Amino acid sequence: MNQDELLGRLNAFEWNDFECKRAQRGVPEDAYRTVSAFANTASGWLVFGVSERQGQLEITGVDTPDKVQNDFLAVLRSGQKLNRVVAVDAHRFEIDGKHVFAFHVPEASRADKPIYIRGDLRESYIRRGASDERCTHSELERFLRDAAQDRYDGVALPDIPVDRCFDLATVEWYQAQFARRNPEHPEVTDPIEFLLNWNFIVERDGRMLPTRAGVLLFGDGRYVRQILPRPVLDYQRIDTPFDQWSAEKRWHDRYVFEENIFQTWRGLVSRYMRIAEHPFSLDPATLRRNDDPPDYVAFREAAINLMIHQDYGDQGRKASIRLFSDRTIFWNPGYAFATEAELLDPTEKEVRNPSIVKAFRRIGLSDQAGTGIRAIFRNWHDLGRVPPQLKNDKARKEFELVLINKPLVSEAMQRYRQDIGVNLTREQADVLALALESPDGGRISLTDIRGLGVSTTQQAKEIADYLVRQQLLQPVGEALFEVPDALRRRFAEATEQVTPHVTPQVPPQVSPQVLALLAKVSGEMARQELMEALGLKDRKHFGDAYLQPALDAGVLAMTIPDKPQSSKQRYRLTELGQASLKKGCA
Repeated sequence: MNQDELLGRLNAFEWNDFECKRAQRGVPEDAYRTVSAFANTASGWLVFGVSERQGQLEITGVDTPDKVQNDFLAVLRSGQKLNRVVAVDAHRFEIDGKHVFAFHVPEASRADKPIYIRGDLRESYIRRGASDERCTHSELERFLRDAAQDRYDGVALPDIPVDRCFDLATVEWYQAQFARRNPEHPEVTDPIEFLLNWNFIVERDGRMLPTRAGVLLFGDGRYVRQILPRPVLDYQRIDTPFDQWSAEKRWHDRYVFEENIFQTWRGLVSRYMRIAEHPFSLDPATLRRNDDPPDYVAFREAAINLMIHQDYGDQGRKASIRLFSDRTIFWNPGYAFATEAELLDPTEKEVRNPSIVKAFRRIGLSDQAGTGIRAIFRNWHDLGRVPPQLKNDKARKEFELVLINKPLVSEAMQRYRQDIGVNLTREQADVLALALESPDGGRISLTDIRGLGVSTTQQAKEIADYLVRQQLLQPVGEALFEVPDALRRRFAEATEQVTPHVTPQVPPQVSPQVLALLAKVSGEMARQELMEALGLKDRKHFGDAYLQPALDAGVLAMTIPDKPQSSKQRYRLTELGQASLKKGCA
């Protein structure tokens, strides 16, 4: 951090990576809480010589600069006040004759967390917003689980009977996929021998014991639930835009998976087949086909990422996939050990569940090690959509990936490119479009640029530098850029010129029979289920008086519209149907 960057931060406010202390004549005791919080979360800057007055940060200076700096650094290097030595990067400034220190506190490694004070594990802190919060018991357990040398999924389970805990149908399915994928390996037909060969069963003191990964991947439901008393996955399909939905509204399809991981995967595949843009036949083992849906790679890698990297030791929170009409949100307990920039690198990463990860990769259910997130971003960019959103929250220990079905280059952006009169490559135009649409006021980082399918940070920097030379971007820091205010105003004007007037949809007038049908629809229902709910037996009368009029009015929709006579056909309410139902009940 240089002096200009420091002054820029002081004109803003304290937040998750920036904390100020007065420290006029000594090191304040709560400074060590901030060190613990930054080290346990995602690093940050601790500034001495700045006070907060009436909601504003003001430089007050350190009166005894040498003493304060030496005392602080000596404590951090001693390993006595804190349980680990913390090596900070110290910067000293003199501003208007006042001494100010800025210390960058790095994030501790997984094995070193948590960093705590006075030898008391309960004095561990994490950073949330502008606060240093003491870790809860559950948060400490997550830290210790992640720091353990023996990975959680590889632990042997002495209380689980090895001869009864596995679902043999799942094991046989996996063996078949493995044999097809790895013909060079000698075939092991016996399920127990196969699991023993790949360390899903281990020998301890003359006993054969299943590992936690073995039970989670292949276990019978009873034993899966014994070691994981919460679902593997909560799948929800919500046929409304995200911004128009609230938690009080009901989903349109939901399934809570409480079986083993591979059974969960295969169940998720069947639901994906229903909602893919085009009907297709799909191999449930690999999700591979000749006519892939456009978003196949992104969905597949995001779903697998969720299942193989979630924290299965977290007993209180379950992973979820929520499919809205305009986006899909993948959420799981357990943050990624890598940074967002590192996730975009095609290199092997440290993983939470190595046994589970290897099991998926052995049968081709994941791309080459370390390329999953990169493949998601590349697929989404090839579709011309805005980059996926990543939220790797190390304070809450959770990971979220959002795939938004929104074009990156809008009609307004196309008009804007013509107005500015600068010749741009597709990559350069995409970067400018992303910056103009940025929720951070036109700001964009090098990592954001890499999210557009740019391979390296160096290539991202070259694109940004070209846009700076064309006066389309201006640097804010070493890796941060923004669109000049004048250009942002011109873009806003271009957006207003092409924004069409949207006429709200009016619920159609429907017959009493159709209204009665709509009132019986819950989620997705088969034709026979709808007839039974209405107390009807005549299929022709039901079709003529109820079903076909509802479909014609657009208040009911098929789940497989390209195959009206499919035996798997189901029906669901549309947004117009929901509006009609509300209107009819009013």
